[in-house]
Amino acid sequence: MSDYFIEVQQLAREFPAATKGAPSLTVFEEATFGLRKGEFVCCIGHSGCGKSTILNILAGLEEPTRGTVLMDGREITGPSRERAVVFQNHSLLPWLSALKNVIFAVRARWPEWSRAKITEHSLEYLKMVGLGDAYDRKPWQLSGGMRQRVGIARAFSIKAKLLLLDEPFGALDALTRGIIQEELLRVWERTSQTVFMITHDVDEAIQLADRILLMTNGPRARVAEAVVVDIPRPRVRAALVHHPHFYPIRNHLVDFLIQRSRELSSSAALAPATPGGPLRYPPEIYPSRNRELKPSHTTA
Repeated sequence: MSDYFIEVQQLAREFPAATKGAPSLTVFEEATFGLRKGEFVCCIGHSGCGKSTILNILAGLEEPTRGTVLMDGREITGPSRERAVVFQNHSLLPWLSALKNVIFAVRARWPEWSRAKITEHSLEYLKMVGLGDAYDRKPWQLSGGMRQRVGIARAFSIKAKLLLLDEPFGALDALTRGIIQEELLRVWERTSQTVFMITHDVDEAIQLADRILLMTNGPRARVAEAVVVDIPRPRVRAALVHHPHFYPIRNHLVDFLIQRSRELSSSAALAPATPGGPLRYPPEIYPSRNRELKPSHTTA
């Protein structure tokens, strides 16, 4: 029995060639990893490695060319209310207020609830992200950061088993981004939902994640490493940089993105990924783990 809530097994995605007779484009291949229930996992890699495509497959919005994705032992074959997505664009309904945008999702999730219960539940999640006083504003009356907060409140409010975040703070300024990151953590710590997040921001990944998946460059990208962020929670942004593990982890991630992601993509250094394949951890942080660690899930 696997201890992984989400199992991604030898996943690949190919796109047809743009011209007749040309080979198809394999964006990523042999992607294998798992997510434990209640875990916060970030995925980092250069543009074009297929991070967002993997997220869309987890959401059931796209189908893989090869491989499978299991959730609680059942294959993901399409969208479901058990999975919620927050995109970089807030995707709010512009004619509805902040509260009614959340109510729209909550009513679809629990149609048997009374109007009063739906409103109370929706307002509770808006308050969690600091928008209790802005519940009656339309999206055009909200700042970019406030609109993203509404999207986060809406996603958390339906209590999905898996929350998928596709660079939700990418368009925000640094100050707003930091504030919303801390609010996201507070909501996640209260709800204990499983989160898979795409980001390009190394510091953001360290602040938020339990583990960080590193992808090699595309095409034919692969999940090369899984780095454990062994920094105690709660993590406060201002204090995070003073933890002795912060800079070793950060340096390892930056080195991967600048150099090793390219080297692994252009060589045979990365063996074909399998459920028991190589997920390497930085030896400078975990000297006792300077070896290949094997996930416990297996395929038939």
